[in-house]
Amino acid sequence: MALWTMILRKMAKNKWLQLNLWFGLTVCVALFSSMPLYSEAILQRTLIKELERIQSQSGAYPGFVRISTSVSASKMDEKTRAAIVRADQYVQRIPQRMGLEALSVYRQRFTQRMKVYGADATGQEKQSQKTAGGFKALSDAEKRVRLIDGRMPEVREDGIFEALVTQKFLISAKRKLTEELIAESPEGERFRVIPVGIIDTDPAADPYLPFLTTEVPDGFLIPFAQFEKEFTLGGKARVSDLEWRLALNYNQLTVDHVEAFMQASKEIKRYFRGRLGVDEINIPAGETVSSYAGKQEKLDVMMLSLYAPVMLMLAFYLYMAANLVIDRQKTEIAVLRSRGASRLQIMASFTAESLLLGGGALAVGPFLGVTFTKLLGASNGFLSFVQRSALEVTLTSTAYKVAALAVAGAILLILIPAFMATRVTIVGHKQQMARLTKMSFWHKTGLDLVLVGIAVYLLYNFNNRQEDLKRLALDQGALQVDPLLFLMPALFALGGGMLVLRVYPWLIRLLFRAGRGIWPPALYSTLIQISRSSGQYLTIKVFLVMTVATGLFSANAARTINDNMESKIRYNVGADMALTTRWESDAPAPVYAGGAQQAQTDLGIAETRRTQYTEPPFQPFRELKGVEAAARVFKKEARFTAGSEKVSGAATLLGIDTAEFGRTAWMKNGLLEYPINSYLNVIAPNPKAVLISRSLAEEAKVAPGDPIRLAWDGLDQAQFTVYGIVDYWPSWNPLPAGGEGEADNAAIPHLVVGHLTAIQNRLAVEPYEVWLKLRDGVSSQQIYDQLAANKLSVTSLRDARAELVTSKNDPFRLAINGVMTLGFVISMLISFFGFLLFWLLNLSGRTLQYGVLRAMGIPFPQIIGMLVSEQFLTSGAAVLIGVIIGNATSELFVPLFEISFATTEQVPPFAVVYRLRDYVQLYGIVGFTLTVGLLILGYRLSRTRIAQALKLGEE
Repeated sequence: MALWTMILRKMAKNKWLQLNLWFGLTVCVALFSSMPLYSEAILQRTLIKELERIQSQSGAYPGFVRISTSVSASKMDEKTRAAIVRADQYVQRIPQRMGLEALSVYRQRFTQRMKVYGADATGQEKQSQKTAGGFKALSDAEKRVRLIDGRMPEVREDGIFEALVTQKFLISAKRKLTEELIAESPEGERFRVIPVGIIDTDPAADPYLPFLTTEVPDGFLIPFAQFEKEFTLGGKARVSDLEWRLALNYNQLTVDHVEAFMQASKEIKRYFRGRLGVDEINIPAGETVSSYAGKQEKLDVMMLSLYAPVMLMLAFYLYMAANLVIDRQKTEIAVLRSRGASRLQIMASFTAESLLLGGGALAVGPFLGVTFTKLLGASNGFLSFVQRSALEVTLTSTAYKVAALAVAGAILLILIPAFMATRVTIVGHKQQMARLTKMSFWHKTGLDLVLVGIAVYLLYNFNNRQEDLKRLALDQGALQVDPLLFLMPALFALGGGMLVLRVYPWLIRLLFRAGRGIWPPALYSTLIQISRSSGQYLTIKVFLVMTVATGLFSANAARTINDNMESKIRYNVGADMALTTRWESDAPAPVYAGGAQQAQTDLGIAETRRTQYTEPPFQPFRELKGVEAAARVFKKEARFTAGSEKVSGAATLLGIDTAEFGRTAWMKNGLLEYPINSYLNVIAPNPKAVLISRSLAEEAKVAPGDPIRLAWDGLDQAQFTVYGIVDYWPSWNPLPAGGEGEADNAAIPHLVVGHLTAIQNRLAVEPYEVWLKLRDGVSSQQIYDQLAANKLSVTSLRDARAELVTSKNDPFRLAINGVMTLGFVISMLISFFGFLLFWLLNLSGRTLQYGVLRAMGIPFPQIIGMLVSEQFLTSGAAVLIGVIIGNATSELFVPLFEISFATTEQVPPFAVVYRLRDYVQLYGIVGFTLTVGLLILGYRLSRTRIAQALKLGEE
């Protein structure tokens, strides 16, 4: 009990230090616990959204399961009946196997097809009658169909079947309702049937599994129990087909149960394969769900690598705070050791103290992790947030396990300074206080050189790997980022910062000696203080260097990834929206019968006859509300002949109206030698003027002013004149298809850009694309609605904005933007608290010094000048070094993210992006931290009384 009393008193005495330490532990726990929470929550939301997209695109309910099988047995023997019963029982357990609630289930049974005719039909009518249909049964039919005439059937004892039929089937049988029909099986068995009701689809009967009468073969729908009795068990006619349909609650499907869902799907297919006959299994969500297998593990690794720089900074923060706590207690520890206390006893007290802090962090941290997770879900870019639907986050046992491991690791880190302090006696402690210039452990062991060496070695390997990928044309996924891409910069920033700080004290000494006789007293005293006590500033300087360097790298990396992905989408589409419409033509209808095809050949119709098209009105697209500009863009694979050697080949021909195209198309700056509008202005006056790609110019040895002839199948070549050469053009990919080497000239794409009117007049009028540029604030849905309202027949559409939204909602991209933003904010926050903590303790430890200086007659403004100069030479210098290291880290490691993009599809080419706004934000936050810190320190210094300082020194 005495030990706990001492621990609590000691913690109360250093309450502000303990609170800072607890804050660092809590943030550490929150970060670690948010990793599994985020990966599970974001994948869950993405999974559900992709399943919902299935319904919007195909109309199929995402939880739909359809099992259909034929019955190969020629007659309903005991073995077949038992197999059907077992199949029914197996289907009943499918929801349990998949772990999803069954919202709706129904079964269908079908007999073989039979000839149907009226009971009073004559022999001639029987012979001419072509109507066929079998008996069928639907579970809970009375709840699933809409009765439009007659009544529901009843089971009769006189051998006559009452049935429901569709209007189409009744008309085909040429009989009226309640008139008796005969169904004759291929074996000659005859069944008397009376249609008593006409049915149709009732969509409102079941929102999940509507029974569509048009989806099943026509026949007689009889009560399910009667079908089972007469056919399945009675064997009066052969049961030919069985079907089960289920609607499962897909909203209950979690990422954790993806494996169970996939396993159940495989078992369903395996169970029905050949068991009764030919089976057909339809699970629309299967492919989407299977794509999530293993995705959570990959995202967890990604999150860990993204958090690596933040974790390093947190480790520094915890180590610095713990070191400051221990520094204030070193005298007490040394006294305890001199009075017989063992190291084990002292460490036990510090361990108990750390466990109390860790327990408090574990109680609050996971809930803060939930907040972090929701913040990650709202990220739309680096330091950008949107009103996206909040992630559904629930604390799990996994999150608490990860949080507990984080606390354990942090406690071990905190105990390191305490363990080092217990090795020092009271004499050794006094000696250490007098020798603050000794080299740090990091520099003694050469840790800075080791870290820089590891980072450079990994960088060398990555560069070699990237060159191999380009040479072999191996494609990566859309965005598969290697975790080392985030760990390497953190190691380099840490090692590089410590390496520069190894040299920095010598620079201070050189500066001191250079102006020894001219420095004012405040700066003179500061230079002496820093040069003699460089070791005590090392931790805060490394901390600030890491914060600034990783902040800059995070900003540049996030901007680069986002900008390159968005540029790729916009460039490939060419404008905000690109669509094609249906054109009227004289093209013959597709012919499938050999005889008809032969007839056309006999008539002498040429198979290569060119189709004549009628151009639809273009004005309606210009008049769409919200459309700023519209352009016609004709695309066609054409043949060219050019150059003195008459080189010929294939090229993509683009026909445009220069004015329309210039107002509508999107083009990234810097891809062309001159702005794209300059090229458009060059060819605008001459209808025969064209632009060609550099690949075509080099292959055909063509220069501006040379002629080029163009045509495609069925046309005579027309001559045009080259007016310019371009490397890129909106929507055109200059990279070889399949990534083949440049030596293979046939695989290198070529481009010709000309006037649409000239192409139509001199070659042919054929369908073109319509490109739209939307006004700011106009949604794509508004355009879709207008296209439908104006009955503009759209055959294909690409929406750059929709693709950008899909790209931004990718779990891995959300993780990058969210974690980098969160990491940047947390880094700035802990750097602010770390800065204040260090300097407040440093100020309180030097109260005597400042009191003596005041007593010697140095005015207060000069004391403040000493404090400001000390801040600039330590914290300010650390920030400047951090900027230098951050820029160097960005230059070296941000280009490596090119390996994360498809090497043969990244157009425009990968480019490192820097934003002045990010630098301004970073400098603003750091400047705010330093300013607030100086104001607080100045205020504390102004409240210091000289008499109290001198009295403290005497004691």
